[in-house]
Amino acid sequence: MPEQTEDADQGGASAANREAFERRGLRQGGPPTPGPPDTTVKVLGRVWSAPLVVGPLAAPARPGGELAVVRAAGAAQLPCVVGAFAERTFAELGSATEVPPWLRTYAFRAHATERHLAERAEDAGFGAVLLAVGGLDDIRLKRAAAPANLTERGPLGDVRSLLTAHADWADVERLRATTTLPLLVAGVRTTSDARRALDSGADGVVVTSLDALPGIAETVGGRCPVLLSGGVRRGADVLTAVADGADAVFAGRPVLHGLRSCGRAGVAEVLDGLVRELGDAMTFTGTATVADIGPGLVRTGPRPAADPAPPPAIRPLRRAELHASVSDPVLDTMTFLNEITTRYPEAISFAPGRPYDGFFDSEQIFTHLRRYLNHLEEQGSSPQQVRTAMYQYGPTAGLIREIIADSLRADENIDVPAESIVVTVGAQEAMLLVLRALITGPDDVLLVSSPCYVGITGAARLLDVAVTPVDEREDGVSCADLEAVIRSERARGRRPRAFYVVPDHSNPSGTTMGPRARAELLELAARHGILIIEDSPYRLVSPGPPLPTLKSQDPAHTVVHIGSFSKTVFPGARVGFVVADQPVVDASGRTGLLADELAKIKSMVTVNTSSLSQAAVAGTLLAAGGKVSELNSAAAAYYGDAMRATLRELGAHLSPGRREALGVRWNEPTGGFFLTLRVPFRADNDALIRSAQDFGVIWTPMTYFHPGGGGLHGIRLSTSYLTPAQISEGVARLVRFIESETA
Repeated sequence: MPEQTEDADQGGASAANREAFERRGLRQGGPPTPGPPDTTVKVLGRVWSAPLVVGPLAAPARPGGELAVVRAAGAAQLPCVVGAFAERTFAELGSATEVPPWLRTYAFRAHATERHLAERAEDAGFGAVLLAVGGLDDIRLKRAAAPANLTERGPLGDVRSLLTAHADWADVERLRATTTLPLLVAGVRTTSDARRALDSGADGVVVTSLDALPGIAETVGGRCPVLLSGGVRRGADVLTAVADGADAVFAGRPVLHGLRSCGRAGVAEVLDGLVRELGDAMTFTGTATVADIGPGLVRTGPRPAADPAPPPAIRPLRRAELHASVSDPVLDTMTFLNEITTRYPEAISFAPGRPYDGFFDSEQIFTHLRRYLNHLEEQGSSPQQVRTAMYQYGPTAGLIREIIADSLRADENIDVPAESIVVTVGAQEAMLLVLRALITGPDDVLLVSSPCYVGITGAARLLDVAVTPVDEREDGVSCADLEAVIRSERARGRRPRAFYVVPDHSNPSGTTMGPRARAELLELAARHGILIIEDSPYRLVSPGPPLPTLKSQDPAHTVVHIGSFSKTVFPGARVGFVVADQPVVDASGRTGLLADELAKIKSMVTVNTSSLSQAAVAGTLLAAGGKVSELNSAAAAYYGDAMRATLRELGAHLSPGRREALGVRWNEPTGGFFLTLRVPFRADNDALIRSAQDFGVIWTPMTYFHPGGGGLHGIRLSTSYLTPAQISEGVARLVRFIESETA
């Protein structure tokens, strides 16, 4: 994928400069002069706040990235270099800053393109133009989605097809004759290059080697500015480069990292940090102004040996030698989504199924902890016992089982003894414990409603548990289909042990089982002697009264109920639980509970769930009298509004006739976090990358959720984490993407 920055910070040059910077150090100067050092410089007739140039920026910027960097650079009183393949017009970028940007152009096959770009840059008030001599191998940029300043329309699969094979001095001279803007020549590696650049009319040279910089600066002799590109990471690097003869340096990679992490604010923080560090380095060396910086401030260590002793050979592990699950695509899904979200920070993401941050207050955690500690004291615990409860390993099955049992009775009409509950590290651990206990051999099989949550299939893959999907219909899973799969598995000599289902507002499809389907499922499970693994984390954060849980209608003990406080309290606690009141008889005839067996397994996995996390959750439950539903009334209303807003925006952008023409349809959940769209094109990872890069919107491919294959034309949207404004803009971007894919 193309990067946000494309300075001469090309792999080898950047690495060589980093090694050169590491060999250099600063000499401490005398007492600092009064007041802070003056980092300002004057280059090409303009005053900058520091000897820094931001960029250059490559064309396929993250959504909004080009504008964010230009504005941040302007606010810092620094110039920013914009690429020829920018996705914003030069006029828009130039008007966004008081510091004229620079244009980074190329040697185009069509010379008219060079003139066109230079003229547009002049008209937009740009301050300079930059051209690098060298071959196409020096150009990292390849794909451009929507270049706004070219006559060619995007997307361009490889922009290098528009360029000459090698930019040489004739190209420099032609560009010099084309524009009145100051011209800087990049790719200058030797003193001969520098002399040739001056002879070709260059107004500045950009050097790619720190080691070559002093000689080139001496050759130039002040006739034009000399800039260094590549490897600059710290303020001390800036001072070192200036001491070696540079008038300024380019900052590319740090800016990219700042943009990826926090957008414009991240870029501003990086630039502020570089200028601040430069000031600190000047104070250390006793220099009051940039003009005072000279070669005597830098000490240079010896070069490393040309042929250092090779490091001891390391035998790499082969993935084929690891457990097969690490190569299973299901384990890569969350990593890939996180990578996409990080790569495109300005994109609106309908991917994360997490609670809205606006309901969290950091101070509440301390209130919840104090409430639980007071509860322990009220129950007769001594100060020593309270301290032990918080600081020591706790009981494997959990500290707060009684409180959870009371909450289940108050909120869900689930009346079970506390001994049947095991407190887990999120619902994910509960799934792993249940599967490990129930699946005893290769003939045992787990049935899952498909599409289904990747956590259960991922846990099954880790444990080598066979999974058989039961495909959902439009209104959810059918008991007739489930029974057919049970009979089919038994005919194959396999033993269906349990059926995993999310009855309420399921992840990913958003469907909810009706009362009749729930009754039929309980009857079928009892008749066939299989367990139901009920996982329902969204019911108490959805508007309106929920349907009864399967567990609350389970006199036959066929339901293992998995619960989570990630959606109802806060996900950072990582507290879940499992209700496993099924009787277990050992060889001697003694009867215990399945929960006891799960606790044994947990003792070998996580030992116990964090006491502090349990205390925070317990304090929350105590404050609400166990009524999690009342605790989440505002959140449920918010999530309901978010879901309705998403459906409303989809309907507004895609009328019935339009969606029929496009072949698009979606379901309309009444609660939960998710809804699904069906589209006529392949909604795979490649489509997701195009959506994020070119349209600034992220979603989740439904292929992630089909353990038996399928979902190629499905998109999951999560509505929980977005504001109304983000939903409105995000749906508009999504519709533009869908229309582009179906054009």
